[in-house]
Amino acid sequence: MKNLVIVESPTKAKTIGKFLGKDYTIKSSYGHVRDLPKSTMGIDFDNNFEPQYIIPTKAKKTVTELKKIAAKADAIYFATDQDREGEAISWHLQQLLDVPDAQVKRITFHEITKKAIMEALEHPKKINADLVDAQQARRVLDRLVGYELSPLLWKKVARGLSAGRVQSVAVRLIVDREAEITAFKPVEYWTVDGTAEKGGKTFAVSLAQIDGTKLSKFDLTKEEAEKAQADLAGAKLTVTDVTSKKVSKTPPPPYTTSTLQIDANRHLGFSTKQTMVLAQQLYEGIALGDKDQTGLITYMRTDSVNLADEFVTAAQAYAGSEFGQEYVVSGGRRYKSKSKNAQEAHEAVRPTDVTNTPETVAEHLDSRQRKLYELIWRRALASQLPNSESEATAVTLEPDGKPYLLKATGSVVTFDGWQRILKVRKGDEPELPKLATGDKATLTKIDALQHFTQPPARYSEASLVKALEERGIGRPSTYAPTIATIVERGYVDKNREDRRLHPTEIGTLVNELLVEHFPDIVDYDFTAGLEEDLDKIAAGEKEWQPIIKKFYVPFKKNITQKEQELNKKDITEEATDEVCDKCGKPMVVKIGRYGKFLACTGYPDCKNTKQINGKNEIEQSKTIDEVCDKCGKPMVEKMGRYGKFIACSGYPDCKNIKRSVITTGVACPQCDKGEIIQKRSKRGRIFFSCNQYPACVFALWQKPTGEKCPTCGSLLTEDLKGAIKCSNKECAYRPEK
Repeated sequence: MKNLVIVESPTKAKTIGKFLGKDYTIKSSYGHVRDLPKSTMGIDFDNNFEPQYIIPTKAKKTVTELKKIAAKADAIYFATDQDREGEAISWHLQQLLDVPDAQVKRITFHEITKKAIMEALEHPKKINADLVDAQQARRVLDRLVGYELSPLLWKKVARGLSAGRVQSVAVRLIVDREAEITAFKPVEYWTVDGTAEKGGKTFAVSLAQIDGTKLSKFDLTKEEAEKAQADLAGAKLTVTDVTSKKVSKTPPPPYTTSTLQIDANRHLGFSTKQTMVLAQQLYEGIALGDKDQTGLITYMRTDSVNLADEFVTAAQAYAGSEFGQEYVVSGGRRYKSKSKNAQEAHEAVRPTDVTNTPETVAEHLDSRQRKLYELIWRRALASQLPNSESEATAVTLEPDGKPYLLKATGSVVTFDGWQRILKVRKGDEPELPKLATGDKATLTKIDALQHFTQPPARYSEASLVKALEERGIGRPSTYAPTIATIVERGYVDKNREDRRLHPTEIGTLVNELLVEHFPDIVDYDFTAGLEEDLDKIAAGEKEWQPIIKKFYVPFKKNITQKEQELNKKDITEEATDEVCDKCGKPMVVKIGRYGKFLACTGYPDCKNTKQINGKNEIEQSKTIDEVCDKCGKPMVEKMGRYGKFIACSGYPDCKNIKRSVITTGVACPQCDKGEIIQKRSKRGRIFFSCNQYPACVFALWQKPTGEKCPTCGSLLTEDLKGAIKCSNKECAYRPEK
């Protein structure tokens, strides 16, 4: 019988199958084959927190098939991913297939290439029990928090809510940031900036000193700034000092999971979840035309910046042949992770073959895969290139006969080094004209400018990942699912124009409850400490059950206490002066999963409710010129979770509703019959499509302006920042600013 190789993904199985001969059968477990039950806690408290695993319904057919094949196999290789999750899947498979420890052949590989697979097969290992215990400990911890705390939230706040070790801390970060923004008091400050000209070339200058005193950020008053502006207008300048220094910049290290998620979000607009899905596809294998299906990148869940010697050597050879010997770093570069828990035996995220350039593989990838692969390829190769060299210059200029001093700064790149393939996107200083002490220049423009300090920015997905990582909360595999969960649960809203993470009312309420009554669950240091304990379990330095017990005993005691102490009305209701217009009883402000609303205290006899908008104002229903087609009563316009909608005024007796149409006034260019209207996708994203759907399927992700492209005739669209472009992806038209 053939050798059986079990992986967790069918795509991975397909890729490996291309490398191995007929002596190997490759099968996929399709992820986890055992898990805790959904309907019960699934933890034996009387037996030292032992997990009570079951085979999920969706995995039963797969397990049955694997058992039949395994019974006839000469050898079984467990080839799941090399992290804790993958180790646990292999262990579960071993248990289900009843493979004795002595016969276990565990293989791991950081990349799915023929060489890596063959080397792994030649050096099989045993399943790492410490990694399995660490994964079990995390699973049990998360189950205890979720299944004990979530029901309390259902009883005391609203059904459908959930709490979790990492997700609750992530929500707290976002809520705390919102509180900072709300409490922020802007401070006014002034600057005096302008432009000067020498020899036909202009450069930026700014006021640096008055009467020999250097100016700091808040030194200038409005009056002083305006006086300086008036005094300096049209002034002749003399260069009094020129200071130049050489600046050498080292390349950034190759990507870890978190830095890849951060850059993909910032530069490509990908969510953390989307980034990991695409990276998984690139890792598991892509068919490259006539070549075998092969993995294009190494394993994407890693906290290490280490690179294999083989890649370092190949990158140096590539740089020398493509760019010249001046781009070769003798011996290559080595990086060391700053994270104390990073596993240096792992590798950074990098291309499996540096000669698979973004250009050579582009035709085999979709647009999103191509963008992510290029990001990874460029970063990995840049990490092996020489420092970039530049000359930074600072110039002081004195206006004739006036007590001021102006400054100008700039830099010139003398050797691009790693920036040859990884361009610096922002922060570069402008280039200055050639200036020397004694040179003359003319001030062509000078302005007194008012500024205000800005509050801290709301978290983007990128900055939230960075904040979690800096605090030691979560691990590479947890960031994407954590952010996806808090958005899907309605604790955080990302469906706004700035694409930043805003806490919702229910998210803020749940956070306040947890901070007050379950402080450890949302404490940054406590959560980071648990992560360190999990790392020590994985390293074989601690046993997992004592850690669970130390956490659970006080946690359970607090849960029991709060079930008695907390009152739902105290948490979710607020008295008002409003009186129900249907029965005359008082109305109260309540909060549910989707925010605040006004409700009659006569419930359930009276079910009258009114929506409350983001300004804490009662959203009055607006009667429209339409009657209900079900009961004949007037229809009214209301505000709901996803915006305005039309409902029957006879609610709750009549529950007829219609979606309110937001029109753009732009005719559909495809069918010439319909009009482009605003819609919302199932995921909450706004798009624009023809109102004749499904007869016409024309749609755009960005709002049409109503004007047509002068180049190709397609509709022009406007993005969230107001930039206009052609809706035709093949057309590069951009209007001149």
